[in-house]
Amino acid sequence: MARFCYPAVLTPDDGGYAVNFPDLSGCYTCGDSLQEALMMAEDVLALTLTDMEDHHEAIPAPSDSRKVDASPDEVVTLVLADTDSYRKRMNSRAVKKTLTIPQWLNTAAEERGINFSQVLQEALKKELQTA
Repeated sequence: MARFCYPAVLTPDDGGYAVNFPDLSGCYTCGDSLQEALMMAEDVLALTLTDMEDHHEAIPAPSDSRKVDASPDEVVTLVLADTDSYRKRMNSRAVKKTLTIPQWLNTAAEERGINFSQVLQEALKKELQTA
């Protein structure tokens, strides 16, 4: 899990842009504008690399963007992806956990109006050093 930077080829297509990553088979997307195409490119790159990490696939080294073949009407640009950030953004849904604490601790916490979920999340982040 890391940060990556890959060259992408943006090809004008019916008023929008098709996006292809030459180094990554099956990694392509499109957008109705240049801005949308670049946003979609970041997303599909992070998705592809996360999937490769999850399946323990070898991630190829990125090509030199100056050496990527492109026609005169195509744009070659670099796209960044942070798979850790992508995972956090995509996996932020809440899950229910059951835990056991002493009755006296439960009573004292409820009397003070403590939010158990918030305290547990903060403690886990601190323990995992991700806060």
